[in-house]
Amino acid sequence: MLIMGIDPGTATTGYAFVSEDDSGAPRAVAYGAILTPPDQPMAQRLQRIYAEIERLIAEHQPTEAAIEEMFFGKNITAAINVAQGRGVVLLALADAALPIREYKPAQVKQTVAGYGNANKKQVQAMVKALLGLDHIPKPDDAADALAIAITALHSSRWERLVED
Repeated sequence: MLIMGIDPGTATTGYAFVSEDDSGAPRAVAYGAILTPPDQPMAQRLQRIYAEIERLIAEHQPTEAAIEEMFFGKNITAAINVAQGRGVVLLALADAALPIREYKPAQVKQTVAGYGNANKKQVQAMVKALLGLDHIPKPDDAADALAIAITALHSSRWERLVED
């Protein structure tokens, strides 16, 4: 099982691929971020995100994907931009016929850090520890994508246990 985790945005979209090792522990296969220039028209930025998600899916062949649900803060413009990026990512995942899991930010924090109100630094430290990494993944969006993928991996493991 290889899970693609995505932290959507228009300026930066974090991505990660996580699987299980032989002992069942999560293992980072690849992670990074898709960056788009702020001076580029939105349509071209969204097109780039879509193309990069397609390329990453073709390269890594994940079995399913996980994406963070929208969190509406006070900045409406930022929320709209994130929603546009999220929509393009969902389209690319659907076009690839990948099963998609969606998680609220608090669910991801609860799974990874054990506390639904954990701050970003706590989640990043736990991602580093859970994956046995030498450093906290950068940019933050890549660390968030890893956390989302870990959440999906744990959910999938739980579902398999319940089915057995």
